[in-house]
Amino acid sequence: MADTHAHSVAFARKTQIPPSPPPASETGVIKWLRQNLFATPANSALTLVAIWAIYSILAGTVPWLLNGVWSTASLSECRDALQGEVGACFSVLSERWNQLLYGFKYPSDQYWRPNLAFLLLFFAAAPVLFFDLPRKLLIFTGLYPFIAFWLIWGGSILVPIVALLGFVAGFVVFDRYGKQSFATGFFGAIVAAFVIWTLGGIVIPDTASENAMLSQVPSRDLGGFMLNLMLGVTCVSLSLPLGIVLALGRQSDMPLIKGICVIFIEFIRGVPLITLLFVASVMLAYFFPPDSTVDLFLRVVIMITMFSSAYIAEVIRGGLAALPRGQYEAADSLGLDYPQAMRLIILPQALKISIPGIVNVAVGLFKDTTLVSVISMFDLVGMIRGPILASTEWNGVYWELFSFAAMLFFIVCYGISKYSQWLERRLATDHR
Repeated sequence: MADTHAHSVAFARKTQIPPSPPPASETGVIKWLRQNLFATPANSALTLVAIWAIYSILAGTVPWLLNGVWSTASLSECRDALQGEVGACFSVLSERWNQLLYGFKYPSDQYWRPNLAFLLLFFAAAPVLFFDLPRKLLIFTGLYPFIAFWLIWGGSILVPIVALLGFVAGFVVFDRYGKQSFATGFFGAIVAAFVIWTLGGIVIPDTASENAMLSQVPSRDLGGFMLNLMLGVTCVSLSLPLGIVLALGRQSDMPLIKGICVIFIEFIRGVPLITLLFVASVMLAYFFPPDSTVDLFLRVVIMITMFSSAYIAEVIRGGLAALPRGQYEAADSLGLDYPQAMRLIILPQALKISIPGIVNVAVGLFKDTTLVSVISMFDLVGMIRGPILASTEWNGVYWELFSFAAMLFFIVCYGISKYSQWLERRLATDHR
């Protein structure tokens, strides 16, 4: 009886039982494979198909890359060096790299000039892309276009100086009279800049030879990937502010301003870019004075900027339409006028919403710069399709050249995409 009572008393442990190890299928790599690749029969089938496809691609690509030849002078020598084995002829890259990057006419002893301009681009763009940096650095950002112009094109240093003075004079006039009347300040700024540029155009030809510190390089001698970068950076930088103006003009209450913006945007969006490039090459010169010679690079920049600004305007208009009406009413309640409301409240929010669309247009614009090859501007693709493949030494080399071009464009476009993702996270200040 006592033993039965003793065994009926509950027993409480004073120490915790050590946890048992989890099953092997629920830890480590096996768990990841189970959850991500073989969760269901359909996922398992797709995983096996994907593994087979990747293996098939790598089985043909890796030997082609590893057996590549870098030191021959022609395609026939590459084939002799490979002796019938599968391998790439990378010798075309090692021999023609300067043409792929700078074109075939840019002086080889002057490569340091575009290289220096490209290096300074990072310092000029940093205060704009990373707004936590000191605002004083924007001074160099404003000076950079004139410095880069002189470095790449060369010639008299008075040309960029006079152009800079014209912009400074226009800004001073607008800052003084624009507060009283926007139209008066804007018109006065244009007149002031035009006067400075006209006087400079009279003085510069007489002293150009004395101030030609760098040898002049015409725009026809620009080429290669350098030309794609120049067109991409210039047109994106110009089309963004122009797109903002067009988006605001399309929402204006003034019928004339709104009508002009609507017609411009709809017309440009309805015309292919290649058509505008042909217009820039053939017809745009007729819109300038008869004695003036407008550079082809400038004409192409004008057309590509107009094309991309129309698309950016629609992207920004979507951002403006996404804002609730209360934001506009809040600006009115604070007593802000239209420029202040747009600068301080409306546009910062609209541009944050529009970041993915703007980046999409910028990436598309940068890739579309390859279309200038149809008007005899030898960019990277133009160099491949023209002088390089037309030569007897490298006629027949396609994969190596176009893979190199694709790699360069991918690096730039991927960098733009990663920056936009960082910017979206940096500006995600709303409460969710």
